[in-house]
Amino acid sequence: MSQRFGAIRQVAYLVKDIEKAMRHWTEVLGIGPFFYVEKMTAQGSTFRGQPSAPQLSLAMSQSGPVQIELIQQHNDAPSQFLDFVKAGFEGQHHIAFWTRQFDADMTRYTGDGYEILSTANTAPNRNAFLTAIGHNGTLIEISEISGSKGEYFEKIARVAATWDGSNPVRKVTRMTPDAI
Repeated sequence: MSQRFGAIRQVAYLVKDIEKAMRHWTEVLGIGPFFYVEKMTAQGSTFRGQPSAPQLSLAMSQSGPVQIELIQQHNDAPSQFLDFVKAGFEGQHHIAFWTRQFDADMTRYTGDGYEILSTANTAPNRNAFLTAIGHNGTLIEISEISGSKGEYFEKIARVAATWDGSNPVRKVTRMTPDAI
């Protein structure tokens, strides 16, 4: 466990073909089901301090205490995801730590010298990506899990814990617990 951030709660992978990636995770690794939001626009986001609206497909499942997230960006809006792809990468992109004290934690992290790379500012479901000090690799996501986002994540974990292999991809229209 990180002494600074707590437990890693999510490992996220940036992929070029999210449907192919979901098949790999469910069929080869036996992890699922994935709750799949196709082509949503991340309104209210920033990247390097400027407004941005990346169009993303997101798929989430759970493996024990760790959430697995798959991400595919579909447009050319500036983002940490687009930069990763333009650099020729695909695969593990960031780790996430969850918080119910987003403002206090962000004040502490920026005070410790972490730079905010991007944000999504829709309370109570905010998140921020921080650059890793002295390391150009894996990004750090701080994700607020108050309210419906936390309930959605809890429901994913409950369903994944008893998954029998059926219905491996479950499309949802929004990331709320009642969508599952």
